[in-house]
Order: sequence, then structure tokens, then C-alpha cells
Amino acid sequence: MSTASGWTYWGQVLILGLAWTSMLIVIARNAVSVLQLAIAAWVFARRIKPAPRSIDLWSRYEDLAPPVTVVAPAFNEELSVVDSVKALLALQYPDHQVIVVNDGSKDATLARLIEAFGMHSVDRQQLVALQTTRILGVYASPGYPNLLVVDKENGRKADAANAGIGFAVTPLVCVIDADSIIESDGLLRATEPFMTDHGELVAVGGAIRVVNGSAVDGGHITTLRVSPKWLPRFQIVEYLRAFLTARVANAHTGTLLLISGAFGIFKRSVLVEIGGYRHDTVGEDLEIVTRLHRHMRERRQRYRIEFVPEIVCWTEAPETLGGLRNQRSRWQQGALETLVAHRAMIGNPRYGRVGLIAMPLMVLEDVIGPPAELIGYLVVPVCYLLGILEPATALAFFSLTFVFGTGVSIATLALEERQLRRTPRAADLGRIALAAVVENFGYRQINLVYRLRGFWRFLKKDTAWAAVPRTGYTRADESKTAWPLTVERRVAEAEPTVYERDQESGPVGEADDPKMSA
Repeated sequence: MSTASGWTYWGQVLILGLAWTSMLIVIARNAVSVLQLAIAAWVFARRIKPAPRSIDLWSRYEDLAPPVTVVAPAFNEELSVVDSVKALLALQYPDHQVIVVNDGSKDATLARLIEAFGMHSVDRQQLVALQTTRILGVYASPGYPNLLVVDKENGRKADAANAGIGFAVTPLVCVIDADSIIESDGLLRATEPFMTDHGELVAVGGAIRVVNGSAVDGGHITTLRVSPKWLPRFQIVEYLRAFLTARVANAHTGTLLLISGAFGIFKRSVLVEIGGYRHDTVGEDLEIVTRLHRHMRERRQRYRIEFVPEIVCWTEAPETLGGLRNQRSRWQQGALETLVAHRAMIGNPRYGRVGLIAMPLMVLEDVIGPPAELIGYLVVPVCYLLGILEPATALAFFSLTFVFGTGVSIATLALEERQLRRTPRAADLGRIALAAVVENFGYRQINLVYRLRGFWRFLKKDTAWAAVPRTGYTRADESKTAWPLTVERRVAEAEPTVYERDQESGPVGEADDPKMSA
């Protein structure tokens, strides 16, 4: 080992140790990603069958579909709330209620709803009060009997969701973001696993996709295309990796810890039993699924948590670095809060695969991984310049981060195109593939910095909500590319598929069923 001027022996040992530690952690994270990709590819190849048309789904499940309440917390959503509620009311489902919870909005969200749907104040009591803030009013509409609007003091999304759950009377509750767009047959596909369940299923999640760049009219996507901006394109790549590899693999192995707050469906009785969402975390969607695992395990009850990638919910991604910073630092802070709250589960065999696999992997991904990778970007070049690290080793580090990351992203995109085909134009596929390469040169590193900001917020116990500015949806007449995204055309032209679990064997024990939640 050569000695650089001004550096002591132990200084070189320290910086070299940091470099090798970073490289080993990057290798571990990449190995996990590759394994998840392999499992997801196997699941898609072995457990996906051709999707029935929407009309066939309806005829099959019209008499079996359990009533569902869609709870949509809304805060300052005046730009899109009316269109979003219209889309929720128009969902293809035999019996569903829609509860919009206005969480103390400072804009005209409530006024827009009252005006658009002809609502008036009613006397409606909750079955159970899970929220911590005061209900200010409840509104119903003669023209829309399955719509209820709850006005309450601001308490953030978890409190608003709890308020809606308290008013729900159906066995299933679907919690979504008010600005999300569910495909018209999405709710029917989401409840399909419950219709063939033997009482063990407690939650189902679906895939979230980026709507930026697409045209929306009346709460429906009329033109599907990729955003011309790079920031949303990078997030398309991230969402594909998260939902078509990680969550498919985790659900299959019984280690799924996260159902996105943008769309998730739960058994209402279990939500009430655990007290609903926690109010003291900014990562309520991650925490509640982790707590579901813990609750069921501690009571030794058989249960399952599923993920159905064919269910697609479209959401608006941040288009500015400021919005991305707030979102990613909040996600990081929420992950740390969940880990601390449920630290007794980490490595604990009492919690099965969740304790022995999922929680340690969460520590690797959310505690050790971000700072280690960022340190690697800084110290590996320094080690090379000082001559204490071979050029081939330094090159291997950047290959691990760039080449592996790009490879997993491109493989996931290929998997999506082969199985789901939600990107209709070849040109858009090319743009997403290019984003998968470019994201490694700046975007990935910026995200690491934002995640470290989440560490700082967690250490400061900063509970302020870091908002993400919304730009609103692109209207149909603003889009220049005509490719209508309707269920009928998707079925006819794109050869869609649906994720279906094998049901022939009936209830089985954990030792026999790899899907049993651990």
C-alpha cells in the first residue's frame, strides 16, 4: 500500500475501511434487488393468467363482491378533488360507498365538493371514533346516495383516514389519496382475492403508476403518455422497480411491509381492532402494515397480505426538486419511525419471516444503505487518488451502483412490457429506458442526500408535514398525443394480464404455503 503525503497510516486504514464497507453494503443491496427481480419474474411466469374483460369480471362477481367503502382523505385538493370523486363514484363495482374526508383544508376543497354534488348537512354518527380531532360537519347528496363528505379539523392524513374508517359500515375499506385515479375496474380486481379467501386475507395492495404527462378528463385518463420532464420519468423507473419487483417478490415470500397510502384495501374489522392508523408518524402506510403483521403474529392468527400488480392506481409525482426533497425525506423519516416503534420485531423469530427477513432488510435499505452508498461516492475516488485502492476495485464499485441499477431497471421494464403492457408507445418505452440509465448520474445521488435529510428530521423529531406541491392534471384538450386508455381498448389490444393466486388447494399452513405472511 503506497503512502500519500500528509496522511497517517491509521488515516489511510480508516478511509480504506470506509470504502470497503460501502462496497460490501452496495453488493448486499444489489444482491437483494437481483433476487427480488428473479422471484418476481418467476411469479409473473407461473401465477399470471389472462385477464378477463371487465364485463366478464362483473358477470362473475356481481353477486359475490362484498360492499366496500372508499375513504379518500383530502387536504387542499381543490384543483382535482371534484374530478377524482366523480371517478370514484363511477368505479365499476356492485356496491361501494365513497367517503371524502376534508382534513381542514385551507383552500376551497369543501366548497367545491358541496357545489359540484349538491350536498347538504346531515346528522350522521360514527360507528367508532378513531380520529383525535373534532368532526365539524357531515354532508350528503340526494343525487349521489353513496357519497359522504366529512369535514374535520386538520390532523393530517392518518387522522383523516381514521375518521373515514369510523363512518364506514362495510366489511372492506379502501384507503386512497384524494388525487389518485383508480382504473375503472380496479376496485373489482382489488376485491377479487377477498372473494376466494377463507377468512385469512387482511389487506391487498396494488401498483402505483405516475400520471404526469397523461391527459385526464373527469377523473379518467384519456391519453396515456410519458411526461416530457425528466424528474417524473426517473420516478416512473423507481415505481416500476418498487411495485413490479420488490413488492411482488415480498408478497410472494410473505415479507410485504408496505401497502402504498395511495391505494390499499383492508378488512375493516382488523383496522378497528388495531386502532386504525397511528397519528405520530409521517409514514403511516408503512407503519400500519408492519403493525398488522405484529398484531396477527402476537395473537397467533393465520393471515395473509397480498399484492396485485394488475390493479393500477395513477398518482401525480413531484415535478420539482423541492417537492421531491420533501417527499423522500418524509418517506425516510417514516421508515425510521416505524423501525424504532417496532424494533422488538427485528431479528425476532416470534414474528416469523417478517422478523427474521423483512425487518433486517429494512434496516439494510433504510438505515445502513443510504449513508453507506453516499460515503462510497466520496471516499472511493479519494482512495483511488491516494493510491490506496486499485483502479479495478474503484471501477468495480461504480459498476455495482450504475450497471446493476440500470440492469435491474431495464429488466423490470421488460417484465412490465411482457406481462402488463401499460406503456402503449415504443417511443415512450425508449424514454423510460433512457431515464433508467440517466438516473444513475445525479438523480440517484440527490435522492441519497434527501434521505439523509430524513435522518436529520427524525433525529430532531420534526413532526411538521413536508408538503409536495401539486400542479394538477393535464386536461384532455391539452394533450397532443391521442391514445385513449380505456378498459375495453386495453383488454382488446394490449393482451392484459391479472395476478391470480392459485386457490385450488384451499387453506394451508405456513410450512406448506410460501404466500403465508411471515
